[in-house]
Amino acid sequence: MVGSCATLVTERIIQKAPQILDQQLAQLLYATVLLDCVNMAPAAGKVTPKDSQYVAVLETRFPTLPPRGALFQALQNAKFDVSGLNMEQMLLKDMKAVSGSLNVAVPVLYITLKEFLQRSDLEAELSAFCQKSGFDLLLMMTISFTESKEPIRELVVFSHSASCREQVSKYLEQAHNPALNLSPISCPHPHISAYQQGNTLASRKKLLPLVKDFLRECDGDGCLGDTEEESEVPPTPMNSLVDGCPLDEGLPRITAEDLQDKLHQMESADL
Repeated sequence: MVGSCATLVTERIIQKAPQILDQQLAQLLYATVLLDCVNMAPAAGKVTPKDSQYVAVLETRFPTLPPRGALFQALQNAKFDVSGLNMEQMLLKDMKAVSGSLNVAVPVLYITLKEFLQRSDLEAELSAFCQKSGFDLLLMMTISFTESKEPIRELVVFSHSASCREQVSKYLEQAHNPALNLSPISCPHPHISAYQQGNTLASRKKLLPLVKDFLRECDGDGCLGDTEEESEVPPTPMNSLVDGCPLDEGLPRITAEDLQDKLHQMESADL
C-alpha cells in the first residue's frame, strides 16, 4: 500500500528501465506523488515510507525539479477548481465504481458539503446522472481543508431506494476497519443521507474496501434483491467512445419474414 500509484511506477522504472527516466518524465512522476500524498504531509494520512523514498530519489537525480511547495500548491489549486463544471462533470472528475448487488459510484467532490447541498435541483441532477450511467446508488465524499491545511471529509449517500440507502448508511456507520466515525447531518433532501466524517484520515482509498465488503455480504445474503427492478436493457458503458449505444432503444425487432429473407440471401450466396 502506497499513497500514490506513481510511486510504484517510479520504482519499476528505476529498477527495470532507468534509461527512460529524463527530466520531463521525472517531473510528471514527482508532481503526481506530491499531489496524491498532500505534499508529503504526515498529518494528511496518505504518505508512506516508500512514497518518501522515491520522492527523495527523484530530487537527488534531478536537482532542478520545481520546489515541492510551489508545485503542490499549483496542482492543488487546479484540482479543486470546479468552477464552470455541471453536476455530471463534477461527479465524473474523480470517480470510482463498484458493482455487485448494486452498481455504486463513489466520486470525490472538491467542495464543502454545505455548498453541495445548497445546489438548486440537486436531487434531479443526481437522479439524471444515475439513470444515464446505470448506478443504483451514489456514495460521495467531499474534501476540503481548514486554514491550517487539515482535511475535512464528509459523506453523502443518495438513492431513490430507501432500503438501499438505509442499509448502506447503517453499514458505514457501524464500520470498524477503519471506523469512519460518522455523525449524521440534517439534510433537506428526502433521498439523501449526509454525514460529517470524524476520521478525516479515512480517504476514499480506505472507504472502497468497506463498500466492496458490504456488496459481498449482500451478494451472499440477497439482502438487496428486491430494492430495484433490473433494467431490461443494459446502460451504455461509462467509458464508451460513442455518444450512444446500439441497445439504447431496446433490442432490435426481427420478424419471421426478416429471418426468411436472410436465409434466402445466404442460400443464393452459396449457389
